[in-house]
Amino acid sequence: MGAIYTAEVTSHGGREGFVRSSDGRFDLKVVQPGQGGTEGTNPEQLFAAAYSACFHSALKSVAKSRKMDIRNSVVTAHVTLHQDGESYHLSAQMEVTIPDLSQDQVMELAKAAHEVCPYSKATRGNIEVELKARAPVPK
Repeated sequence: MGAIYTAEVTSHGGREGFVRSSDGRFDLKVVQPGQGGTEGTNPEQLFAAAYSACFHSALKSVAKSRKMDIRNSVVTAHVTLHQDGESYHLSAQMEVTIPDLSQDQVMELAKAAHEVCPYSKATRGNIEVELKARAPVPK
């Protein structure tokens, strides 16, 4: 299997520093969750952004293969940092909303996307990931 792309991002200072990509297109201040006011992000937000984007692409790919129109779909990743004594771990909830589909149809697509998404594959067996299908808002 050939590599398609390799991202290179370097951290300076951990949760109290910055992260910068080798091409300079990505350059962010990093702060502790809940600190730093409006400046800076944290690793959990960065992971949630990456996971939601990747999962959404997988969802679109699955829908396309099934000839389903999900152009107004939304995927929100909720990434939680947990502490148990001196130990830390993550969990994630992938919330999928697709107008004009039933909650069962949305969940079916979400489950299929979860099987093919590279981030889901990377987290499988490592962190708890919950799938949530949002019912469309009644008109």
